[in-house]
Amino acid sequence: MIALLQRVAQARVEVAGRVVGAIGRGLVVFVCAEPGDDDAMADRLVAKLLALRIFGDAAGKMNLDLGAVNGGLLIVSQFTLAADTSSGNRPGFSGAAPRELGRRLYERVVAAARARHPHVACGEFGADMQVHLVNDGPVTIPITLRR
Repeated sequence: MIALLQRVAQARVEVAGRVVGAIGRGLVVFVCAEPGDDDAMADRLVAKLLALRIFGDAAGKMNLDLGAVNGGLLIVSQFTLAADTSSGNRPGFSGAAPRELGRRLYERVVAAARARHPHVACGEFGADMQVHLVNDGPVTIPITLRR
């Protein structure tokens, strides 16, 4: 499972001009399932996201997790994280999970996050989305989970 997270001051996702998810301070997480990923990996990803200490404490040191700052979590599906650019100029996406597995695991990540955190919003799986965010820091962190 691949994720790319960005610490944000605010963010929102629009589909066809309507806002489908929005947060203030928190994390935007782009999520891509890969073939062979399972529910346990989705659960591990959520645990990792909620435990990462990447928010500043009173001294400005990255020492606080999402819960400590009462931050929001905006989860967006993004199969392009599995892009293979090793040959040619057109990326290949065979490293992404098949659509139905990708949808199921994305929904698992959202459900697991909602079960453990009070402020969770999400995009719309498979939709053409416009993501608006103000990266705070900037802080952008890739996460790759393997079995």
